[in-house]
Amino acid sequence: MRRITAVLAGLLLVLGCGGLAACGGGEEAGSSGGTLRVGYQRFGGLSLVKARSAASGTTWSLFESGPALTEALKAGSIDIGQTGEAPPIFAAAGRIDFAIVGTSAPVPKGEAVLVKESKGFRSFQDLRGRTIGLNKGSNVHWLLVRLLEANGMTMNDVKVRYLKPAEGRPAFDNDQIDAWIIWDPYFALAERPGVTILADASGLANNREYILVSPKALKEKPQRIEAFLKTYRQVTDWGIANPAERTRILAPELKIPADVADRALARSAQPPAPVDASIGAELQKIADGFTALDLIPGKVDIAGRVDDRYSAVFE
Repeated sequence: MRRITAVLAGLLLVLGCGGLAACGGGEEAGSSGGTLRVGYQRFGGLSLVKARSAASGTTWSLFESGPALTEALKAGSIDIGQTGEAPPIFAAAGRIDFAIVGTSAPVPKGEAVLVKESKGFRSFQDLRGRTIGLNKGSNVHWLLVRLLEANGMTMNDVKVRYLKPAEGRPAFDNDQIDAWIIWDPYFALAERPGVTILADASGLANNREYILVSPKALKEKPQRIEAFLKTYRQVTDWGIANPAERTRILAPELKIPADVADRALARSAQPPAPVDASIGAELQKIADGFTALDLIPGKVDIAGRVDDRYSAVFE
């Protein structure tokens, strides 16, 4: 238990450098000069590109979650970044300007509802009246919405506490929340004897990753973006074909044990995919769901943010 706690503390310390500061290589993230400023999350698809130092002419900024990354897009601190499915919608609702140029194959098993066996919960319906922790505006927010729908429940049937990952784990460990909805690698780190996966996103949400680009970067750095996306595709394909080597490289980068990294990567690392009208429709359905629940103010045209100019890179 001490080892897992120490490992988690180390991971959260690393993630804590999120903000708008670059945590790796090269010039400061706010610099220009033709470099491509990339925002990433420690476990997202771009993390392997970062860990292998595969993309020259880039600076890297680390973020704890998708909402923090989209704020960096708003501030003009990054050119390109990768998030889950909900952050682009909340960002669009907040009038942040960006285009969605790529996605991934579905990752439904990469997010889950965790509970303690000692509490005796056997189904999601058992959480009626209970407190659920999750990161507001992240992929897990949509998973909560879908779980409530699937179980004939509404937001009024549960108590929601919005907690960042660094806050969610101690709240879960100390019984301040009854369930924690979380994504990998935090998900994998929290798996231990006495913790049960009550549900994952299978059959409920695709939990894709999305690549967001600022309009300014699309105008000023189109070739740099295309070259970077080609590298991303090549590195991801290599990682899928070489899972043992991928784990060897990423475990130190993630600062978690190899077995934990391997388990998380096995269910969460998926190849990139092109965007098209069907992806736009999928995102629009999510946005409309958030609007109907008054989780975002008014209707958001997220489908209109889909830009397929780089789709050939992913086909």
